[in-house]
Amino acid sequence: MSHFHPEIRQRAEELVALYPRARSAMLPLLHLAQEQDGYLSEAGIDEVAALTGTTSADVRGTAAFYDMFHLEPVGRYVVAVCTNIACMLQGAYRLLEHAEERLGVAPGGTTGDGLFTLEDAECLALCGNAPCLTVNWRFFGDVDLGRFDTLVEDLRAGRLDDEVPPHGTLSRVQRATGLQAGGEGAAGAASEGVPAALPTHLDLDTRRTTAAVASMDAGHLEGGT
Repeated sequence: MSHFHPEIRQRAEELVALYPRARSAMLPLLHLAQEQDGYLSEAGIDEVAALTGTTSADVRGTAAFYDMFHLEPVGRYVVAVCTNIACMLQGAYRLLEHAEERLGVAPGGTTGDGLFTLEDAECLALCGNAPCLTVNWRFFGDVDLGRFDTLVEDLRAGRLDDEVPPHGTLSRVQRATGLQAGGEGAAGAASEGVPAALPTHLDLDTRRTTAAVASMDAGHLEGGT
């Protein structure tokens, strides 16, 4: 029986079908596993191994190389405060200290209610809005102590649910495309019950789910910035 929920399993099979060899789909499959469970559980790792025709040890070793994957449970919100040079000059270490005091955990720790995990991050590439942080890879810039407190309160109250999904969800933009994989890997996937290819037409159908992105799209269509 699949560990993945039916919708996640379907997306996983579609991902495998995009690659000539199933093993090549390992990283996007790991993101799917983390999206479902919030971290890479043993069952999720085993599922990815089965889908890619590899071993759980191979999958775990690959995941351990990347900072975006967590092999232990984390909070619903992973707050990463940048402390690289631009942010440091703008008070990042004071912001990190304040975050520790506000959340009651040191970097690497998770709050008792399971809501927040705090991280000390290297450069987050938002230097023009230093100091900055990310929450589940969503960017927040020009964060002073007061704005951090407001951010935490908004997250706790669910006021940012449309913008910041639970940890593990990379994107809520679903794309359907007709790109198809060929070769023996695709045929092998089909023989194991995985679709060998997606439709042959190119249909880039994008569904956007957040008000912020919809507003940004409207601005672009009107010629705005």
